[in-house]
Amino acid sequence: MTLNPPHRLLMGPGPINADPRVLRAMSAPLVGQFDPVMTGYMNATQELYRGVFRTGNEATLLVDGTARAAIEAAVVSLVEPGDRVVVPVFGRFGHLLVEIARRAGATVETVEAPWGEVVDPQRVADAVRRHRPRLVAVVHGDTSTTMRQPLAEIGAVCAEHDALLYVDATASLGGNELHTDAWGLDVVTAGLQKCLGGPSGSAPTTLSDRARDAVRARRHVEEGLRTDEDEPRGAVIRSNYLDLAQILDYWGPRRLNHHTEATSMLYAAHECARVLLEEGLDDAVERHRVAGAAMLAGVRGLGLEVFGDTAHRMHNVVAVEVPDGVVADAVRAAMLDDFAIEIGTSFGPLHGRVWRIGTMGVNARKDAVLTTLAALEHVLRGLGVAVAAGGGVDAAQAVYAA
Repeated sequence: MTLNPPHRLLMGPGPINADPRVLRAMSAPLVGQFDPVMTGYMNATQELYRGVFRTGNEATLLVDGTARAAIEAAVVSLVEPGDRVVVPVFGRFGHLLVEIARRAGATVETVEAPWGEVVDPQRVADAVRRHRPRLVAVVHGDTSTTMRQPLAEIGAVCAEHDALLYVDATASLGGNELHTDAWGLDVVTAGLQKCLGGPSGSAPTTLSDRARDAVRARRHVEEGLRTDEDEPRGAVIRSNYLDLAQILDYWGPRRLNHHTEATSMLYAAHECARVLLEEGLDDAVERHRVAGAAMLAGVRGLGLEVFGDTAHRMHNVVAVEVPDGVVADAVRAAMLDDFAIEIGTSFGPLHGRVWRIGTMGVNARKDAVLTTLAALEHVLRGLGVAVAAGGGVDAAQAVYAA
């Protein structure tokens, strides 16, 4: 069978349409992983992501795999069995951090907020003081609820009590303010398929010097690569592929073999960062803010309700409450069949209760926002929902005009 995917406008919570420049970069010829050209590309990619993460961290690299690969690499490389971990939970992906930390053998303490809210940073600070954890692991933007957790206050508390702070910025990086160094974030991981405008499959990651040293304190070089100078240190990291100590050696000056770098994905990650920084990180965040504000105004202009605390909403995803009597998946199917536009539902208690509409990457643009709102109005009108004629497009236009 020949693959011939249909053209879609991906306006869900991710993945989104990849920037054409990224797709072109992925078609470039392959080179060997130890070719000086390749190692030069690796170095250049590291430097680009220091700009994206707003950090001076030497240990800035890619984990080959989807965003979850980097999440698991961070947690399993920092947490030893018996360590205490604090996790603020305000959506599905906070629960994922709990799951991964427990699989790593940690004792997990959660600080929970209802879906649609964020966790008060003071409650996180109180938990850190009470439990004295090895690690605080938090999602920055949880697409399941569209909420964005405030981080700046948490970093200072973690540093004060010698806890490492890990942040999953998969859905927020590039479209929302995130300051790795200024906020005291020790490890941040992301993925390409959201605001960075690429395909899933490579996970940018940065580690502070403190986090890097903690990982290296558990360094075990594989048999067959080990020299007399490579004495095993500390408790072995309980994954080989996701062992950040080995990945740091692979990206470091020794280029110590760990895996074969996913060359085409490195090209993609490089181009995602290059395009973002060429636009200007502040300008890209503002573009996402405006597109998200226009979508928010547009769905309200149709007379629809928005889920959650919009004061803490991510720029790049809006959760729209499904009107009474409407089957959420029927609307999604009609949007896809009639207009080739994909919007998302959510998980768990929100499945079928909300639509999640994304405005991120190359899709954080005016025509994509207006087209999606016009299509949604048409579909809802066909199902007998009383929506304001032209109300969505008009409201979004007003945001852009302002």
